Amino acid sequence: MPNTAQAEKIRAGNGFVAALDQSGGSTPKALALYGVPETAYSGEAEMFDMIHAMRSRIAQAPDFNGDKVIGAILFEMTMDRQIDGKPSATYLWEERGVVPFLKVDKGLEDEADGVRLMKPMPDLDVLCDRAAKEGIFGTKMRSVIDAASASGIEAVVAQQFEIGKQILGHGLIPIIEPEVTISIADKAEAEALLLDAVKRHLDALPEGTEVMLKLTLPETANHYKPLVDHPAVMRVVALSGGYSREEANRRLEQNTGIVASFSRALTEGLSADQTDAKFNETIGATIDSIHAASVAG
Repeated sequence: MPNTAQAEKIRAGNGFVAALDQSGGSTPKALALYGVPETAYSGEAEMFDMIHAMRSRIAQAPDFNGDKVIGAILFEMTMDRQIDGKPSATYLWEERGVVPFLKVDKGLEDEADGVRLMKPMPDLDVLCDRAAKEGIFGTKMRSVIDAASASGIEAVVAQQFEIGKQILGHGLIPIIEPEVTISIADKAEAEALLLDAVKRHLDALPEGTEVMLKLTLPETANHYKPLVDHPAVMRVVALSGGYSREEANRRLEQNTGIVASFSRALTEGLSADQTDAKFNETIGATIDSIHAASVAG
């Protein structure tokens, strides 16, 4: 069963969820934005050492705490490492009051029918068992919608909920993330189809079951309000999806009951060569702005 104190923090906490879960494919870009070029490391091991150092620095910043950051999504290698001498998930909850989540998907299939489904996850049960033992509260998995394809969107949502039920069986709360690409011409139409599909699958869940949703900020304010209000939804969070932090915050403010779960928009402006004082000042201002947008709705 999920930790009840953590469940209450996520359900009612006055803050947002930080996404610190860049995987192997997105790590070089995240490091480059952080001022660490690919020439600064050789091989995956060194690359992951550097991204862990960045994540640790963020997690230890004075303003990165449960007053404004209610949760954090971790990459598997982050879960397996330590922050300030403690296992990462333990450190986040015990030292910062931040609820730990784990990214569990293995990336995306090639596009078909306007969407990119998740690749198979043959080791998911083993990973969920390990996550539960590490004190992880929930999981996150991402699919992508590139067109307003009713059949494609249904396939994405059905896959997300099917795997979500598997995760629920381990006592973890799944964050279901069917991302809509922000640059597509038929984004609003895709969002209408997505709302219908997600609501249908939520309605079919057994009574008392709760999941979380992570959604692209919609074209129409409060488009997803029926999902925010759904009894099977613990919390709806929003991804920044390529919007600048300013634009993501602006959109977020217009959507009542949805809080941020930003990745790139969270680390915007941070640099490896900043002094600790400057780094902490920058991440503090970022946390303040994302928190303000999250609680404005």
